[in-house]
Amino acid sequence: MTLNRGDKRRGSTPFAAQQHLHRRSMPVDERDLRPPPTDELSGLVRCTSYSPGGAHRQSWASDSSDSVISSGSDSDGSLYKVILLGEHGVGKTSLARIFGGVEDCADAEEAGNTYDRSIIVDGEEASLVVFDIWEQDDSQWLQNHCMKMGDAYIIVYSVTDKVSFEKASELRIQLRRARQTEDIPIILVGNKSDLVRSREVSVDEGRACAVVFDCKFIETSAALHHNVQDLFEGIVRQIRLRKDSKEDNARRMANTKRRESISKKAKRFLGRIVAKNNKKMAFKAKSKSCHDLSVL
Repeated sequence: MTLNRGDKRRGSTPFAAQQHLHRRSMPVDERDLRPPPTDELSGLVRCTSYSPGGAHRQSWASDSSDSVISSGSDSDGSLYKVILLGEHGVGKTSLARIFGGVEDCADAEEAGNTYDRSIIVDGEEASLVVFDIWEQDDSQWLQNHCMKMGDAYIIVYSVTDKVSFEKASELRIQLRRARQTEDIPIILVGNKSDLVRSREVSVDEGRACAVVFDCKFIETSAALHHNVQDLFEGIVRQIRLRKDSKEDNARRMANTKRRESISKKAKRFLGRIVAKNNKKMAFKAKSKSCHDLSVL
């Protein structure tokens, strides 16, 4: 389901136009699975960056094709490879196209399956390459390579399909085996949250699964653009929390964290102490934070 830009039914404010929009055509070969060189990034199509608190446009990529950057790039951010995993029909491609800014384009079907874009998260620019290639063919090599090439993973299931939810758990196990010694950011995504009457997987089930498999959790609606912005900004934050220094992350938290009352700080502190000595409380505390994509 695709909504035009003037539709008021979207569940959240859509992304503003972003920098470095680039679409690759199918098929993807082994060379495409490597990050593009810096000089290639400087020639990508560019549009206005999203800045938290700034004016939003109606679409991530509105007017993006009309603005091209010069040969130099002012981006100092790193390039991160994000892999979409999940069963057929759960909405992986819809999420990728929203990120790529091509969902409303006439040539959406020919837009490709790899999307490069820079976004501003917590005042700093980061470049993402989102790969929607999990179902490109039946190649076992390709799927094995997907498990090893990502800097972060988004595992998508449909809240209207219990089987896809079970498959998401299997994919998390496969990732654990493929990247045993690595701390890779993983976000479990329950898509199609707008289809309330068809729901087969509850929010609590999704959250519990994320806690068990030690990953983050969020529900989205690609049809309404609900939480799609939070998802891709969240994956950037999860990567930074693992790759960047404690000082850098502490500075970001200090700049973005809302002020808490003394009573709330005390309650949160006591909650951590109790959780350390009580497994049941620890599980409960973790389940409350698994949807917070700004913390580990």
